[in-house]
Amino acid sequence: MSQELRYRRASAWEYDLILREAEKYGELKHHFFAVVEGKFRDVYAVNGRVWRELEDLAVKPYAYGTFVGTIKVDNLVEKFYPNVEFFYFVEVEKNYAVLSPKAGFLFTTGKDVPRSGVRKYVWQGTKKLVIYDENGVILGIGRINPESRRKFILNVTDIGEFLRRKR
Repeated sequence: MSQELRYRRASAWEYDLILREAEKYGELKHHFFAVVEGKFRDVYAVNGRVWRELEDLAVKPYAYGTFVGTIKVDNLVEKFYPNVEFFYFVEVEKNYAVLSPKAGFLFTTGKDVPRSGVRKYVWQGTKKLVIYDENGVILGIGRINPESRRKFILNVTDIGEFLRRKR
């Protein structure tokens, strides 16, 4: 049984969920989001011109814009779960780490990072960190584990995950 997909702009409530997640890391730089609603509510960053063209299409697309995350209900509370690409739309000023080249490579292969592999980090509030290499490229999302020197940053997701996925 296939489920009908609905395409629409993000509601004010959904936008607020996205904004609150961005504020954990800095300032949201993009303000137009759309939702594909089916089994999940997938969120896409879309520009206004593309959206106007989509509204006039007879055949609706299954995706558009840049996929930035999913809105799910967790313990009866709606929450926006961002993916790695979401952080290209955020001016990240806090809750991030910069890794050495070796640690960055290990992180993109799904490994956790020792304290010695972290060049710089800014942490306040949330346990999740945006992970960068020394050139400012986003490598993924990690979870800080301050009690451990060997597994200081735990890998939540990274840019190499797609390549490691079983087909």
